[in-house]
Amino acid sequence: MPPLDHAAAPAASTALRQIRQLPGPFALPVIGNALQVKLPRIHRDVEGWVRRYGPFMRAWFGRTLVLVVADSDAVAAVLRDRPDGFRRPLSSYKISVEMGGNPGLFLAEGGAWRNQRRMVMAGMAPGAIKAYFPALVTVAQRLQRRWQVAATQGRAITLDDDLKRYTVDIIAGLAFGTEVNTLESGEDVIQRHLDAILPAVARRSLSMLPYWRYFKLPVDRRLDRDVAALDVAVADLVRQARARLEQDPARRVRPPNLLEAMLAAADEPDSGVDDRAVAGNVLTMLLAGEDTTANTLSWMIYLLQRHPHCLAQAREEVRRLAPDVARFTLAQMDSLDYLGACASEAMRLKPVAPYIPLEALRDTVVGDVAVPAGSMLWCVMRHDSVSDAHFPDAQAFQPERWLADGAEANNKRAAMPFGAGVRTCPGRYLALLEIKIAMAMLLGSFDIAGVDTPDGGEAQELMGFVMSPIGLSMRLAPPR
Repeated sequence: MPPLDHAAAPAASTALRQIRQLPGPFALPVIGNALQVKLPRIHRDVEGWVRRYGPFMRAWFGRTLVLVVADSDAVAAVLRDRPDGFRRPLSSYKISVEMGGNPGLFLAEGGAWRNQRRMVMAGMAPGAIKAYFPALVTVAQRLQRRWQVAATQGRAITLDDDLKRYTVDIIAGLAFGTEVNTLESGEDVIQRHLDAILPAVARRSLSMLPYWRYFKLPVDRRLDRDVAALDVAVADLVRQARARLEQDPARRVRPPNLLEAMLAAADEPDSGVDDRAVAGNVLTMLLAGEDTTANTLSWMIYLLQRHPHCLAQAREEVRRLAPDVARFTLAQMDSLDYLGACASEAMRLKPVAPYIPLEALRDTVVGDVAVPAGSMLWCVMRHDSVSDAHFPDAQAFQPERWLADGAEANNKRAAMPFGAGVRTCPGRYLALLEIKIAMAMLLGSFDIAGVDTPDGGEAQELMGFVMSPIGLSMRLAPPR
């Protein structure tokens, strides 16, 4: 069996271990280790197993034998071997299709993935995002006005709600080329349906018994209605975009939004992409971009508030280099090095994707473990990234470590918040820009009076479609 690459391959004289031979928790017949994990904290439960049994271990998810991999070099090698050697689990694809979804880049594989990747990258390239920069600033100003009202009224801000509105307004505008203003106009129909779909995707992906294929509960019938309504809304957006392209052919040369860029790319000869794939990627962008960036911002605000010296340094940098949100420029955002380091440190400690499930497409080797085709892998993304062997004083929030040169800088590869290899998240540039703009607005316009949890203790992690903090609220005051 060929190794997937030299980073994950054992020495030639090393005997390969079999997945069944690896250490792991005691498993019951049929249900395996199901009773030992809770879905809202499954990532923490598996991380606990890794600390006990090591970075290569086995677990049983029902009747499915799973190789859990937490060694960052091995994880990176596995991620680099996509899409040819590994794919997202076939079960996830089936769940998406049976829900009526149009799989986009996130779930596409093989040739379909390559065709869609070219199309999506045309719309997500830094040049395209830079052209959209003024719109990002406009959305940040809406958030500023919303928070000014809350600060004046002495009202606590629900971070999850407001930051999701911020990301939805940005992504919808970029993706559709239409004005979506949930920050000032209230709930958007697409956002409402997305908020219902995301938890269902997570729940079904980890369910041992696909009961919904045989009978449906009220929650499943509501989900069907949400999926159908979302399909109608997205199809209508695609029709509107096609009409704009037909009325103004110049838009094909310089598409003003992602949807029109993808349609123009799809219309190229031999693109291998149709309108269904375009619609799937519009949904993928919304699904992938709403919660991920909003949750990273929530964690970043929480961690800065709990480390006043870091908060003071970030605030000083913003007020010196980018003090006025109305006059933000790309050059200013690029100059906020310490703020960028704060984002990297927040993503290291609180990755919104703390694990990635994969399926082997061919016989291969991971570390010193033989992996037959069809095997399931659970890649733990937060193990080496919070280990003192890779980051000195790894549990501490120290943004300056991302600005350091030398040996410590070489360990940065242990943290992979956007994945690795050719399937690295195509939206990473947009996400980092969204984060910097929102944080620069916050730190330049307000003082953070407090960030509170529901019980007054440490923020708790909740695993749904992505990992989020539970119930954070923020109190603001005018800047001193």
